[in-house]
Amino acid sequence: MSEFTAKFDGLLYSLLSWEQLTAFWPRVDVNAGWYIYAVGQELPAAACGPDQVREFLQRIDVLLRQEHEERYCGIVYADDLESPRFVVIYDPHHLGVSCGSSKERVLPGWVMSQVAPEALQPTVVPNNRKRWWEGFLGKA
Repeated sequence: MSEFTAKFDGLLYSLLSWEQLTAFWPRVDVNAGWYIYAVGQELPAAACGPDQVREFLQRIDVLLRQEHEERYCGIVYADDLESPRFVVIYDPHHLGVSCGSSKERVLPGWVMSQVAPEALQPTVVPNNRKRWWEGFLGKA
């Protein structure tokens, strides 16, 4: 099993409240060599620089708060809430069945990892998310 797969399938802790998420983002070391992967899109060829990590964190925070219409967060997970090295972020509009009764595994929208990611193939990547990602990359 690869290091990425071990982390992806390993124990991750949820950031349940918006307050926890607010406190969590500054704990992400922007200089740590993060690969930022939009699941279903092209794999990143290299880790992002600090400015790109900062921009991603700012943009994803805005997106989550605008589009996850709940009083709680609960869609961001990390391997360590104090010193994260692996972060999984679910798309607020593609959460699947929360009780786990679906046979389809719901993949996250984005993965931040300090190890190179491997391709994850969702059944669908919504066009609005493709446009959001292209905008982040400066392609839109």
